[in-house]
Amino acid sequence: MRVFVTGATGFVMGAVARALRARGDAVTALVRDPSRAASLAALGCELVAGDVVHPTAAIPDLHRADALVHGAAIYEIGVTPERGRVMEDTNVTGTRRMLDAARAAGVARIVYVSTIAAFGNTRGAVVAEGYRPTSPPTSAYEDTKRRAHDIALDAAKSGAPIVIVQPGQVYGPNDHSAVGANFRALAEGRLRYRAFEDLGLNLVHVDDLADGIVRALDRGRAGECYILGGEIATLGDAYRAVAMATGRELPRLTLPSAIARVAGRLIPSMREVVSSADGVTFWATDAKARAELGTTPRDLATGMRDTFGPNAGPVP
Repeated sequence: MRVFVTGATGFVMGAVARALRARGDAVTALVRDPSRAASLAALGCELVAGDVVHPTAAIPDLHRADALVHGAAIYEIGVTPERGRVMEDTNVTGTRRMLDAARAAGVARIVYVSTIAAFGNTRGAVVAEGYRPTSPPTSAYEDTKRRAHDIALDAAKSGAPIVIVQPGQVYGPNDHSAVGANFRALAEGRLRYRAFEDLGLNLVHVDDLADGIVRALDRGRAGECYILGGEIATLGDAYRAVAMATGRELPRLTLPSAIARVAGRLIPSMREVVSSADGVTFWATDAKARAELGTTPRDLATGMRDTFGPNAGPVP
């Protein structure tokens, strides 16, 4: 296929671009600055300069594309109001405009990359596709992705050929998120303390997520959502898996939640960190994707060995 991809300079969608090229698909990537996308050019991707908020440059290539995989998004917790506005533009406005452009171009297949976080805090329950949030968003990221998710659902209801995938917490080589930075610090013996170990996550290795997205492109049913996870666990479980994979000892110091809550009241940038992690679970089952798409994600222990263990190698 000829696949048009957004967000391919990022962690997740870069893995998707590699997976598509590995099987011989032609990939066109929308990038803000082609000079900073050398790795995509090296893969043989065609680069188009532009962005999702103003996708005019993408329109000619969308007309030639067999499919769109829209994964461009900003994932940050604890943002300033200014950064929140940029996140709003990219995650919400950008999604609406990319989906509208793809529909106008007659693209036959669209995959939208949402998130389990669109469900909000599941309060200890393991939910499934179709679950509707019951509490306010815990962060600007969650708020924008929740609204973008609804945009994709509305487009699907109106007949657009959209398949929605909802990843869990992604990890793997070259993950530069705050969570990934903590995993890497532990693997390198630099993590000084642990916090929010009860935070509930469905942790998925980036290569398994990329495989699931490609499978959704190939065989996902239009109008359907598919949760793409790996193992339902806690942040503490993930720390222990990193420690086991690397032979590192866990930091003895654990930051009490009460102190974190005080910091959240005093430090604006910490407010969202606390609200999105203290006593929160983002738990959802990927049973549907396993049954319908044939996904077989690795377990957490294996994934952390593949990421940080002695045989782990760099991602090209």
